[in-house]
Amino acid sequence: MTDLDLRLVRYFTAVASHLHYGRAAAELHIAQPSLSRQIRQLETQVGARLLDRTRQGTRLTEAGESFLPHARGLLRSAERAAAAARAAAEPTRITVGYTAGLIVTPAVRDVRHRHPDADVRTLHLEWNEPREALLDRRVDAAVTRLPLRTDGLDVTVLYDEPKLLLVPARHRLAGRESVTLDDIEEEPIPRFPDPEWDAHWRIDPRPGGRPAPGGPPVTTIEDKIERIAAGEAVAIIPAALHAGGTRRDLTTVPLHGVEPGHVVVATRAGDRGRLVAAFRASARACLSGH
Repeated sequence: MTDLDLRLVRYFTAVASHLHYGRAAAELHIAQPSLSRQIRQLETQVGARLLDRTRQGTRLTEAGESFLPHARGLLRSAERAAAAARAAAEPTRITVGYTAGLIVTPAVRDVRHRHPDADVRTLHLEWNEPREALLDRRVDAAVTRLPLRTDGLDVTVLYDEPKLLLVPARHRLAGRESVTLDDIEEEPIPRFPDPEWDAHWRIDPRPGGRPAPGGPPVTTIEDKIERIAAGEAVAIIPAALHAGGTRRDLTTVPLHGVEPGHVVVATRAGDRGRLVAAFRASARACLSGH
């Protein structure tokens, strides 16, 4: 078994990258003669000559060409191992994001109970922020709704959420026991700038392939609600957004014949922090659609 000094492996990859001892030494902030000695020491450990120095410059030997990808892999593995150790030993803090109408309190309370040393924080996110907030580390977990781009994330569905139709209180459909897509065939629905989100919440295309009707452009949920209250449109909304319950000028009607929405918990892919794992477990156990 060969015990390799990772510091020497890093020195080798620097020289292999530059194919020049002087530039590699400058990058590593060590003297060039010292770098040469370190490379010779690594070659002794490996048992093969890795670099040749000629009048034309420095080049990799066949052994060096073979060793280089493995050397880089060793360094990446070491970095991942160190990051995992730091994550496990970090001060116990987690920030949980959530979007409109979703309640994370039971899961947050559960994590605090099970990990009394933890600093558990919450942060409200706009409808289009969860993915960016996770990737730029503003939050460590997010409870939100699909659709959501999942590359780079671990996403688990927590529960299904019925969809309702939000209409002005004096709309022709207000007070109905339920409605279907046929009932709103010609009703304008506000349009969001994100194509996937827009298609999902306008159900575009409709069954049979026909396009959904257009509607006024909006960028926030609040803007959408104002457009509906003004009588300019209706909207398909998740059941948790009981806007009609707090505004007398709006009401909701059950929408039948459409697939329910999905509420999910999302975290960064590969994040193995103990509090992230704890929140994911608590979210599955404590959050529901009721």
